[in-house]
Amino acid sequence: MSLRFYDTATAQVRDFVPLVDGKASLYYCGATVQGLPHVGHIRSAIAFDQLTRWLRYRGMQVTVVRNVTDIDDKILAKAADSVGAEPAPGVVPDEPWWALAYRFEQEFAKAYDTLGVQRPTYEPRATGHIPEMHALIAALIERGHAYPALDASGDVYFDVRSWQKYGSLTRQNIDDMQAAPDAGPRGKRDPRDFALWKGHKEGEPETASWDSPWGRGRPGWHLECSAMVTKYLGTEFDIHGGGLDLRFPHHENEMAQSQAAGHGFANFWMHNGMVTFEGEKMSKSIGNTISPTEMLEQASPRVVRYYLGQAHYRSVLDYRPTSLQEAASAVERIDGFIAKAAAKAAAEIDTGTAAVPDAFAAAMDDDLNVPQALAVLHETVRAGNTALAAGDNETVQRALGQVRAMTSVLGLDDAEDAASQAGPADAALDALVQDRLAERNAARAAKDWARADAIRDSLAAAGITVEDGADGVTWSVA
Repeated sequence: MSLRFYDTATAQVRDFVPLVDGKASLYYCGATVQGLPHVGHIRSAIAFDQLTRWLRYRGMQVTVVRNVTDIDDKILAKAADSVGAEPAPGVVPDEPWWALAYRFEQEFAKAYDTLGVQRPTYEPRATGHIPEMHALIAALIERGHAYPALDASGDVYFDVRSWQKYGSLTRQNIDDMQAAPDAGPRGKRDPRDFALWKGHKEGEPETASWDSPWGRGRPGWHLECSAMVTKYLGTEFDIHGGGLDLRFPHHENEMAQSQAAGHGFANFWMHNGMVTFEGEKMSKSIGNTISPTEMLEQASPRVVRYYLGQAHYRSVLDYRPTSLQEAASAVERIDGFIAKAAAKAAAEIDTGTAAVPDAFAAAMDDDLNVPQALAVLHETVRAGNTALAAGDNETVQRALGQVRAMTSVLGLDDAEDAASQAGPADAALDALVQDRLAERNAARAAKDWARADAIRDSLAAAGITVEDGADGVTWSVA
């Protein structure tokens, strides 16, 4: 099967043929760094990380760009709130807007790294690309698709009625759209016109504005992405990605301004679904939210990545109180087989050369069907465990190679598993458990079965699972 992905612009699953043979170019929207990452940010990053890994597994050279929006109304508002603020969690009193943005950018980087999201090829900041934005605005004005504000605000707007295709990405009629909320309507030809450049306003920091042919100001949100993706991937590229919530107005506006400037822009638009809480939209106001940090307090990074990456990228991912427990059980089954098989296999398997099963590849080729790919992974684990019990070492070794190849493609091997980061506490626990197992072995050697069973039961009561195998005794935390 050839690679096929769903394209939001055409509402079809289409064959993916890269613009340049053997290469793929991907841009997906990163964070507006106004606060800590939420679960939607991380789900999106994991979905496009899975896509990147699969394209690379299929032999393509992939260039990935993920932007950082480090100048925005929300960032300025958050920084303004910090002036004279009392010290509180997550608040730095009198913090400049650029320092706040950088601080939260580092929080995003830490979350991505912890959950095994590979670093993009380029990760540009909006504030580093002001000249490219000026050039794009000038081109749009020259083509008749943008105009300086009709008042003295210094704003520059995109004229949505000048572009007949406006609304095509989300299949909306322009007359049914609400007014663009990024600036007041006073200086606009049409309330739906959106800001390309925002004139400097009284009370805003001078550092949050740049000289331009239209006066001092700063870029509009939508303009930033168009300018950055063009710089790094060219005027036409393979895939533009992001969360479903960005389709309108952000991606609609990106596509309109870029195509109006004469750019082919994205060949595919791919959007990942949202995360809900027991079937409802997450909302801080009603308290049904969970953050990546809270998830990582409950489970290891590998488990959190498994949970956030297990659904089809276009579907809704629903969080329930038992979700992480279920994901942990799935990861433990995989890891349990890998540990046993690695000890049994005659030679170490190189995951760089081991191939994934054909059924796994077919699922990933079919619009990145991760749920079906995971079904193949777990079936391979079951077959491997059956082979272990039968002493079929050849099948065990083949299954081990396939399992490792699949977990690598899914990024599970790159998440920082706390269980693998053994520290002093882990070493102390292992020493205590080994002492108890030594006592149990002595009791069994003396045929004191009651004593041996009592030791095993006491360990079980403490959450320690003991397994007796042909190759000795192993233990794990239940």
